[in-house]
Amino acid sequence: MTETVDRPSTAAADRTDRLSRRDATAIAVLLVSAFVVILNETIMSVAIPVLIKDLDVNASTGQWLSTAFILTMAVVIPVSGFLIQRLTTRTLFAIALGSFVAGTLLAALSPTFSVLLVARVIQGVGAAIITPLLMTTVMTIVPESRRGAMMGNISIVISVAPAIGPTVSGLILSALPWPFIFWCVLPIAAAGLVIGLRLIGNLGETRRVPIDWVSIPLSAIGFGGLVYGLNAVGEGASSKDGISLVAVLVPVATGLVSLGLFLLRQRALQRTDNALLDLRVFRSRVFTASVVSGALAFLGLLGSAILLPIYLQQVLGLSALQTGLLVLPGGLTMGLLGPVVGRMYDRFGPRPLLLPGLAIAMVGLIALGTVTETTAAWRVLICHVVLSLGLAAVLPSVFTAGLSAVPRRFTSYGSAIFATVQQVGGAAGTALAVTLLAIGAAGFDGAGGAGAAEAAGTRLAFLVSAGVFVIAIAVATMVKRVPSEGPVPVGH
Repeated sequence: MTETVDRPSTAAADRTDRLSRRDATAIAVLLVSAFVVILNETIMSVAIPVLIKDLDVNASTGQWLSTAFILTMAVVIPVSGFLIQRLTTRTLFAIALGSFVAGTLLAALSPTFSVLLVARVIQGVGAAIITPLLMTTVMTIVPESRRGAMMGNISIVISVAPAIGPTVSGLILSALPWPFIFWCVLPIAAAGLVIGLRLIGNLGETRRVPIDWVSIPLSAIGFGGLVYGLNAVGEGASSKDGISLVAVLVPVATGLVSLGLFLLRQRALQRTDNALLDLRVFRSRVFTASVVSGALAFLGLLGSAILLPIYLQQVLGLSALQTGLLVLPGGLTMGLLGPVVGRMYDRFGPRPLLLPGLAIAMVGLIALGTVTETTAAWRVLICHVVLSLGLAAVLPSVFTAGLSAVPRRFTSYGSAIFATVQQVGGAAGTALAVTLLAIGAAGFDGAGGAGAAEAAGTRLAFLVSAGVFVIAIAVATMVKRVPSEGPVPVGH
């Protein structure tokens, strides 16, 4: 049976392009908070070698500071759709940023590795909630005519924050001990929490949704196992010991089985509107195409994010700080173009941006697939900027088109799905990149030593990533603008 769900009319909101001062301030606070939170996803990459030495742990143990943060996000994000339905915006903001502030303070004061690891988990809880909350808030209170521009601002957060994380970390560590990575972030996050609690009210409607206690562990094991297994591929391929099949296959297999059971349970719970993660959003062809296109774009984005530092440091011999500064222009390009792309979306819709953007990104990946052990650093910089230029047109377009294509009462679930796909796509992109890098390097039989072999692996990984974008372009042809008014069929 199919029911017709009427979307709340936005005619009154669309009479003006201006948000109220309160709503604009609330979104600004959420944007800054999300930027600081997402920054911490990559800020540890440069710091881990320092922490390994100072806290007297081995490399595989130290890597858990990043793994635990990512795993926590993968476990909590799918639950965020339910939380946004159940709790007020102010309450959820307090939980999200409050957890992040508490985790950051604990990290700055950590005397041991174990305490620091717990602090990263607490930080991850806040990070998992803040981005879906931001997206849902924007889709709830921003008029349709300005959603593209606002999603362009969100793309600044999603693209620039991870890009500058290693640079910020490198600059801090060049002059100060590692706890100052957290001391520098803490006052900004704390100020955002205080301001947000004063200014953010309930920006949407809540409804009492009973929690399904079976779905939570199924979700945690499913998404957590999948991300952990994919992350193990990346760690194993880049380590001297190589990839452990047990460490990869067991969590991935467990995750897939649990994820299958989770999806079946959600389908059953949807009949009574009690799903932890409502999957009826996938009945929208535009939403589904947007999610797939976004997942493949994230795969290329985060795959290049792991490949470039390895190539620049191990092949070209650049320092960590030089590497961070070289990849910074790409992240800034995405950030600066985000609002411009958003305004263009509002005027022209997704297709004139999404298809050329994916094509440009693919050209950047192909160009990066020609690097050698003697390639000039400035050429790598230009190729990375071209890749970033294309992705700048892709991300705001898929977010806005996808979330606009579902009824408003399902927006929180759509936001949670996008954020979950970002984490899983990132883990898959990293795993694919480093695995191809290892395969290409191992199969190289030419002259030039280890540097030439690493360069060969880098070429293979970038060229395969470019091939993935061919699929993304084909899927993106199904993405179009969907009017927000009118009845939308939603099947049980």
